[in-house]
Amino acid sequence: MEKHTIVIVEDDEITALNLKLSLQKHGYEIIAMCDNAAKAREKIDRYKPNIIIIDISLQESNDGIELAKTIRENYSIPFIYLTSHSDDDIIAQAIKTEPYGYIVKPFDPSSLHATIQMAIFKFDVENQRSEEIDASKIDDQSIEKLLYAKREADKPIIPFGDSYHIDISKDEIFYKNERVKLTKKENAILRLLIAKIGNVISFDQAIDYVWKDRGATENSIRTLVWRLRSKLPTDIIKNASGIGYYIEE
Repeated sequence: MEKHTIVIVEDDEITALNLKLSLQKHGYEIIAMCDNAAKAREKIDRYKPNIIIIDISLQESNDGIELAKTIRENYSIPFIYLTSHSDDDIIAQAIKTEPYGYIVKPFDPSSLHATIQMAIFKFDVENQRSEEIDASKIDDQSIEKLLYAKREADKPIIPFGDSYHIDISKDEIFYKNERVKLTKKENAILRLLIAKIGNVISFDQAIDYVWKDRGATENSIRTLVWRLRSKLPTDIIKNASGIGYYIEE
């Protein structure tokens, strides 16, 4: 098991020590123990731990919640609350900071370990999904770079299909050197397909690029592609059933 690093933020010395000993038995590395929010911010900034355990009420105040807000705003680190509170108002404030779990005092070592493992797992899954979403997003800048890399020598021309080319300097499509008149959206979807030629463009990617997430649906894309196909002299746009469209390389 990977040795995860933890910062404990707890102002009760005995509780903090018990936490440390229990966590060390489960293979965690305790890199700092802090009894106030200011010291915790310093240690978190220096060590960037894998996870943070925070007492909600540090020194009989809501400093734990304020610290959690700082972590949420400035660091990509999961945190878990340690609490003996059942006060609805305090719990409601704590929930707003979106913690990855709660540990109730007095804590059970097995439950503590399970809560930490679940928090780390949830955090990793969220990060992975976020990275996948970012990777799948297609914006104007990335399309420009892809098109620029595909141009012929120092010309703004990219051949594609059979007898087609796009002039990226004019943003116009040609078939056998005759310009094909397209609407702005038709031109955008074709431009996207050319930039990613040989790859399937999903409905979501097409919506994101052409409509900028402004209320379009899969049917919007299907209608747009249908109109585009009717204007192109040959059928170069292929279906990827239930997924999207592509142009063969």
